[in-house]
Amino acid sequence: MKIPFLGHRREKPGALDPEGIAELLSECELLRSQASQEGVQLDDTAASLEALDQLVPRWRDDEEVLPWLGNDAGLYLGTVIVRTVPGAAWDLWPDGQPVIRLASGREFDVVASGHEWAVSGVPELSQLYAEVAEA
Repeated sequence: MKIPFLGHRREKPGALDPEGIAELLSECELLRSQASQEGVQLDDTAASLEALDQLVPRWRDDEEVLPWLGNDAGLYLGTVIVRTVPGAAWDLWPDGQPVIRLASGREFDVVASGHEWAVSGVPELSQLYAEVAEA
């Protein structure tokens, strides 16, 4: 039964919009700003991850910036993976945590990895990317 004044049914609540999620998560404004100040252009490539790994970690002196930068670093790592690794896509855990899901079904918590990188520099973002791209 079609009732024209009711319009089209909406998607189920909670239905994911992969393109919208990818666009939102790729912003990483703080990381992009910090990198730009150091002369590093973040162009969503594996080479830009290597350039980030080479930056002097001045952010470690600022306890307020550190968690935000770690979050951005993880989201940027995920953005590079989604844009360059065939079959990789963003997914959300039930608690809302964004993760990368590979075509194989394997998941990576890139935000946790970004926080580790921001705090200690280990593992390097480029190393993480290489491991994921290999999988």
